[in-house]
Amino acid sequence: MNVKYKKYIDYIASDIELPYIKYLNMYGLKQDEMDLVLSKVFNQPVLVRNNNVYDTNDNMVYFEDSDGFWVKREYDTNVKLIYYENSRGEIIDNRYE
Repeated sequence: MNVKYKKYIDYIASDIELPYIKYLNMYGLKQDEMDLVLSKVFNQPVLVRNNNVYDTNDNMVYFEDSDGFWVKREYDTNVKLIYYENSRGEIIDNRYE
């Protein structure tokens, strides 16, 4: 990846807000570019399929619908759900147990 392109991806990753897919669509990104940007946002390799974002273990780490409702999830190394947050303000945080 050339330096200029990397800076572009980094800029978008630092610029977007929730709901992520909605903002990425405004940039007109291709599928692989969305993967790159959201991998930066989630600090791990991810793949975007439809409006779902999956980690390398095929866990859904993010979901967004057309109304702007979104859900973010985090998993531990044993694939146990440790964090859940949605756009309605519901949060479950088990990261420090």
